[in-house]
Amino acid sequence: MIGILKKVFDVNQRQIKRMQKTVEQIDALESSIKPLTDEQLKGKTLEFKERLTKGETVDDLLPEAFAVVREAATRVLGMRPYGVQLMGGIALHEGNISEMKTGEGKTLTSTLPVYLNALTGKGVHVVTVNEYLAQRDASEMGQLHEFLGLTVGINLNSMSREEKQEAYAADITYSTNNELGFDYLRDNMVLYREQCVQRPLHFAIIDEVDSILVDEARTPLIISGQAQKSTELYMFANAFVRTLENEKEYSFDVKTKNVMLTEDGITKAEKAFHIENLFDLKHVALLHHINQALRAHVVMHLDTDYVVQEGEIVIVDQFTGRLMKGRRYSEGLHQAIEAKEGVEIQNESMTLATITFQNYFRMYEKLSGMTGTAKTEEEEFRSIYNMNVIVIPTNKDIIRDDRADLIFKSMEGKFNAVVEDIVNRHKQGQPILVGTVAIETSELISKMLTRKGVRHNILNAKNHAREADIIAEAGMKGAVTIATNMAGRGTDIKLGDDIKNVGLAVIGTERHESRRIDNQLRGRAGRQGDPGVTQFYLSMEDELMRRFGSDNMKAMMDRLGMDDSQPIESKMVSRAVESAQKRVEGNNYDARKQLLQYDDVLRQQREVIYKQRQEVMDSENLRSIIEGMMKSTVERAVALHTQEEIEEDWNIKGLVDYLNTNLLQEGDIKEEELRRLAPEEMSEPIIAKLIERYNDKEKLLPEEQMREFEKVVVFRVVDTKWTEHIDAMDHLREGIHLRAYGQIDPLREYQMEGFAMFESMIASIEEEISRYIMKAEIEQNLERQEVVQGEAVHPSSDGEEAKKKPVVKGDQVGRNDLCKCGSGKKYKNCCGIGK
Repeated sequence: MIGILKKVFDVNQRQIKRMQKTVEQIDALESSIKPLTDEQLKGKTLEFKERLTKGETVDDLLPEAFAVVREAATRVLGMRPYGVQLMGGIALHEGNISEMKTGEGKTLTSTLPVYLNALTGKGVHVVTVNEYLAQRDASEMGQLHEFLGLTVGINLNSMSREEKQEAYAADITYSTNNELGFDYLRDNMVLYREQCVQRPLHFAIIDEVDSILVDEARTPLIISGQAQKSTELYMFANAFVRTLENEKEYSFDVKTKNVMLTEDGITKAEKAFHIENLFDLKHVALLHHINQALRAHVVMHLDTDYVVQEGEIVIVDQFTGRLMKGRRYSEGLHQAIEAKEGVEIQNESMTLATITFQNYFRMYEKLSGMTGTAKTEEEEFRSIYNMNVIVIPTNKDIIRDDRADLIFKSMEGKFNAVVEDIVNRHKQGQPILVGTVAIETSELISKMLTRKGVRHNILNAKNHAREADIIAEAGMKGAVTIATNMAGRGTDIKLGDDIKNVGLAVIGTERHESRRIDNQLRGRAGRQGDPGVTQFYLSMEDELMRRFGSDNMKAMMDRLGMDDSQPIESKMVSRAVESAQKRVEGNNYDARKQLLQYDDVLRQQREVIYKQRQEVMDSENLRSIIEGMMKSTVERAVALHTQEEIEEDWNIKGLVDYLNTNLLQEGDIKEEELRRLAPEEMSEPIIAKLIERYNDKEKLLPEEQMREFEKVVVFRVVDTKWTEHIDAMDHLREGIHLRAYGQIDPLREYQMEGFAMFESMIASIEEEISRYIMKAEIEQNLERQEVVQGEAVHPSSDGEEAKKKPVVKGDQVGRNDLCKCGSGKKYKNCCGIGK
C-alpha cells in the first residue's frame, strides 16, 4: 500500500517538476512584457491569433500568453498570479483537474487557460455551480479578458434565445452546468438552424468539478412535456374501432400480424371524425391513435400477449411466459390496450429529451476542472472523463490544526459538547463555521445557540439567496455560521484583520459519507497560510457510525461507566469511520459507473438521431434520403409477405393491399405482376412506381415548397417517434430489474432490448415518412411545428435527486380552442361534446 501511495505521489511530483520549468519560462518573459503599454499588451491578442493561423499551436503560445495574462491581471485586477497559480493554469490547459486548496485563487488561475484557449475563436465555457458565481466571475474576470480584447458572455436561465446566442457567440461564456445541458437538449429539438444557440463544444473549465461531475453525476437533465396523446383520443379511437367489420373495413394478415384499414375503413373514419382526408398532415395524431386501437383489438390478445393485474396492463413475455412488470408497449399501443380493457389510461408526462452531466461533458473536445478536493475520486475522473488529478502545492504552508475526532456515546451528549465549544470560542471573538449534514441538524443547533443567547447565521437550501452575504461575514470577529453540506462553496471566507492571528474554527457535527465533503469543510480554515483549527464531533448514534456496527463500542463505553459528557479519542474508531467512508464512496462510484453504462445505450442512440436531425436541418434537398427510406420500407414489406419457403404460401394479395393503402394508388401494382417474380426482384418495380408517383407530386408544387414539405414530414415523424422511444426506454430501464430471470445480466438485457427497440423505431420512422410523403395532401401554408412544447425540469436545489418522471402540468383545452385530436374542429364541437 505504501509503495502504491509513494508511486502516486512520485507521479504528482514529476508533473509539478515538469510544470515548474514552464513557470520559469513564463517568469523569464516578464522583463519583456512588463514595459509594454496597455495598447501594446492588448495588441498581443491579435499577434497570438495571427500566429495560430500561421501554424503555431496553443501549446507553443502558452508561456508568452500566460505572461501577458499575468501582467494584465496585475494592471486590471490588482492581482498578480503566483507561480503555483501558473502551475494550476498549465494543468487546466492540459485537460486535467487542478486540486488547489481553498483560498489559493482558483478563479484567477482559470483566466490563464481560458484566455489561451479562447484565442482559437472556438469558444471557451467556464462552468459554475450557480448563477450567482457565474455572474460574479463574468463580471470580475471579464474585465481582464475584455481588456485583452476578448468578448465575454454570460448565459442565464432567464435569457431569451437571442441573448443566449449572443452569449455563446462570445470568446468566453460563463454559465451553470444545468443551463449548458438544457441548451444542448433544446438545440436538438429546434426546427430551424438559426434557432440553435450553442456552437460545437470546444473547451470547458468546470469550477467545483467534483460537485458537478461526481455529486450531480446521477442527476439526469430532463426536458419534459405533456404529450399530445389525450386520454379522450384513445377512448374515441377505441370506440370507433369497435364498429369496424373484418375483411370489409380492415384487413388482418395472421402471419405478419399486420393490420390496416381498407379504403372502406378509411372512408368510415373520415365520416366518423368529420374530416376530408385521414392522411392529411393535420391528422397525424388521429391516424396514429386509430392504427394503435386497431392493433390493440385485432393483434393483441388478453391472457396471451398481456394480462390485466391490479388495474394495470402487464405484458407477457412471448418466449418465457413470464410477466414483464414495469415494461410498457411503445408508440401509444399500451394506452390503446388500456382503453380497450377499460382500465385507467396512464397519460403521464413524457421525457422529450434527457442527458446526464457525465455524457454531456464528455462531448467536449477538451475538458478540465478545479476544486479543493478531488484526489479521493481520482480513479473516477481518470476512468470516466480521462482527466488526471494534479495536486498543486499551496503558495504558503498550511498551519491549520486538524484535531482528532471526539466521539460521544449519544447524539445528545455530542450536541451539548458542540454548543459548549461554540459558546467558549464565541466569547473569545473567534469566528466559527459549523458544518452539518442535514438541514434538521442545522436548525437543532440554531435553537440550542439561541437559548444560549449566541447570535448566528444559518446557511442551507432554505435561504441560499443570502449565501454570498452570509459567507462574506463568516470570517469577522465573533461570527457564528451554521452551514449544511458545504453550502457557500465557491466563495472564500476572508478573516477580519483583528483576528488574523486566531483564525477560523471549523466544527463538524458529523462525518459525511464522503471523505471529500469532510475535507472541503476542513479546507475552509487555514487559507493562504492563515491559522485555524478543525474539530469533528461524532456520536455512536450517527448514521455512518451505525453502519459499521458501533454497538460494541457503545457497550464498552457503558461498561467503563462513561457518561454522555465524556468523549473518547480513539484511532481505532477514526480508522473504522474512514473505512466505512471508503466503502460508501466505492458503492457510490459503482452506482455512477452503472448509471453511465445504462446511459451509454441511450447516448449512442441519441447521437444517431441528433446527427440525422442536424443533417436534415442543413440539407437543401432530402429527396435522396427519403427515397432510401422508401426502398427500405418496400424491402421490409416484401420480406414480411414472402417469408415462407413454398411460393403458394406467399401473401402477395396482402403485400399489394399494404402498398396500395400506404404508399401507392389503387391499381398501381397488381398481384399478377409480382407473382411472376422472386422476392429479391419484387422491390424493383414497386420502387420504380414509387419514384414515378414522387415525380408526379413534384410537378404539382414549386421546388421550394416541395423541399419544405419533406422537412415538415421528416421532423414531425422523427420527433414523435424519438420522444415515444425515450419514454419506452425509460419504462424498459425501470422494469428490467423487476424481471425474475435467473442468472441474466440486466444491463445486457437492457442493451439488447434497447437496440432491438431502436431498430424497430428506425423502421417505423422510415415507413411513416414514406407513407406521408406519398399520401399526404400538401397545404399551402406549410410550417414546421414542434411535436410538443418542452419544459426543463431542474434538479432540486436542496440536492435531492431529480425524479426520472417529472410531472409537468398540462395545458387545459378551452371550449373554443381547436381540439387536440387533430380534427380541425373546436373542442366543444368535437371531443368536448356534452362536457
